[in-house]
Amino acid sequence: MRSTIEVADIFRSAGPAYRLAHAGHLSLSQLKVMSAIETCRTAALGGHVEACSDCGHQRIAYNSCRNRHCPRCQGAAARTWLEAQEANLLPVGYFHVVFTLPAQVADIAFHNKALIYDLLFKAASETMLTIAADPKHLGARIGITAVLHTWGSAMTHHPHIHMIVPGGGITPDGRWISSRPAFLLPVRVLGALFRRLFLSRLLELHNAGKLNFFGKLAGLSDRRAFQRHFAPVGKKRWVVYAKAPFAGPEAVLAYLSRYTHRVAISSSRLIAFDGNEVTFRYKDYRRSGANRQQIMTLAADEFIRRFLIHVLPRGFHRIRHYGLLASSARKDCLAKARDMLGVAPTTDEPHAPETAPDPRPPCPCCGGTMVIIETFAPWCRPRAPPTRETVHDPA
Repeated sequence: MRSTIEVADIFRSAGPAYRLAHAGHLSLSQLKVMSAIETCRTAALGGHVEACSDCGHQRIAYNSCRNRHCPRCQGAAARTWLEAQEANLLPVGYFHVVFTLPAQVADIAFHNKALIYDLLFKAASETMLTIAADPKHLGARIGITAVLHTWGSAMTHHPHIHMIVPGGGITPDGRWISSRPAFLLPVRVLGALFRRLFLSRLLELHNAGKLNFFGKLAGLSDRRAFQRHFAPVGKKRWVVYAKAPFAGPEAVLAYLSRYTHRVAISSSRLIAFDGNEVTFRYKDYRRSGANRQQIMTLAADEFIRRFLIHVLPRGFHRIRHYGLLASSARKDCLAKARDMLGVAPTTDEPHAPETAPDPRPPCPCCGGTMVIIETFAPWCRPRAPPTRETVHDPA
């Protein structure tokens, strides 16, 4: 059953007080996200009036904010993105690989989001491409679609990368080589190289004076203190997780639809909001079975704070492609892979259906077609339908 509570309801109710209490401590990006979520699909953004061509039933449809952090808008954005990605799929098994940062690094990432998140992408992708190209393992150039998530199920700060990787690649001599059916690359080897690449480049950023440290971490601005802090981290195993391949291209698309445009929390997980506290469902991954599903209640102020810590820096790309799927070489590499796999090449432009599907839901009264009869600007209201008294009677 669809939740009757939405994230927007919490922001509209508690957002003004939160902005007032934290004035001067919220970034422009965070303020824009709050405003977008609060005004999404309201008269503040304008809209249009639809009428049924059969029974005359009318309804008002308000415009969306289209912000990438808005839970309401990401469903449509995901569908559009997935339609474009469907042409890039190959008829091979696909693996799901996850690279996670240790808590000590995540603490630094909190105040250095653009730098650390970008480093996470680069270190994880280079690790995959390097180990896959090693003749001792796969010995081929692979393709990667990587998606950044910065949250845990309870909206805490937990940066990690989800990757979708085809089970095979192109060898240096131009052949397609497939991975083993249920094994892509050794996760311990991946974790060791990922740790070395990430920590060495993190130290380079520190030496260049590009990292910021605040609060209890302020002392890490000293190089020796920084090295002492991360010495234990360099000896621990870094978690790299790999799942068995998906059951086919359709399963890959289903997975991508859940992960690519996800935000910190969806409205479907909200249980209750009384104006002061928010109750929602989350997964406790330290538990197993039915006990994994838990319920948490947070003050509205804390709920908004947790949501806003996942607002990405302006212009930051949270979906990236590497190797065979890198944008500069994707078309040629996929064409070569399909030729090696004996798959018919795809056309540049997919065949368009004779009649494009109507994005508007049908009439709730009779199922008829809804047509737009009026548009109205932001902060304006549509004209009211004429009353019986104001309709001119020709008789």
